[in-house]
Amino acid sequence: MTPYEELDGVLTRLAREAREILGDTYVGTYVQGSFALGAGDLHSDCDFIIATTVLPSGAAEAGLRELHDEIPTREGLWTKEMEGSYADVASLRTVDGMGVPWLFCDHGLRELIWDTHCNTPHARWILRNRGIVVDGPPIASLVDEVPPEVLRDEMRAALPTVIDDIRAWASFDVAWTQRYAVSAVCRALYTIKTAEVESKRGALAWALDHLDPKWRPLIAQAMADRDLGWDPDQPPRPGSLDETFEFAASVGQVR
Repeated sequence: MTPYEELDGVLTRLAREAREILGDTYVGTYVQGSFALGAGDLHSDCDFIIATTVLPSGAAEAGLRELHDEIPTREGLWTKEMEGSYADVASLRTVDGMGVPWLFCDHGLRELIWDTHCNTPHARWILRNRGIVVDGPPIASLVDEVPPEVLRDEMRAALPTVIDDIRAWASFDVAWTQRYAVSAVCRALYTIKTAEVESKRGALAWALDHLDPKWRPLIAQAMADRDLGWDPDQPPRPGSLDETFEFAASVGQVR
């Protein structure tokens, strides 16, 4: 499934435990995100979707909350790097289901919330086109193709506010956030151009070849520094933050 045996074990156990809790409403467990795109590494979280016939409620919801409160306490790296949602098949199938909150496990947290975080066109595209089956029926039987213009419109809408949107949940005093912002802009531009979704690393590589050469040093810096990982005490490289803001502003109205 993934390059990491330990992660495969975490995913297999999650599928088994979710099936036990959900009973007849369980459909299947799938990987999307960076691992589905072939770019997952030790700096990635693991994005999952567990499909259900109906949204969890009552005893099933309570059981899932108890499960995800306990998973990060288990030994190992990947038990603390899981992020995903429990999606009912009706709202998962097409983009008409966007706006429906799914029971969501945020990265590394223990309390599930109802959120639309995973209910997006790009998550559906990854799932449909690159998703990994952990357990359950083929993904194509659950998720329809995402219309190209829906993907493009999502990224066109995101670009003008990308910096403010990131600032709402991450501090730009940390180098990781600066690198994340550069890759987020490149991923948006890639989707607008191709109507497909690429990993952060893949989008940065594409941007090196396709964007204005003036941005190559910034993009190369974001690529090279990825292996530094998350360090809350590491500030951005001198000048990189202002250049990142300029980069985002310069492409903010791309059509």
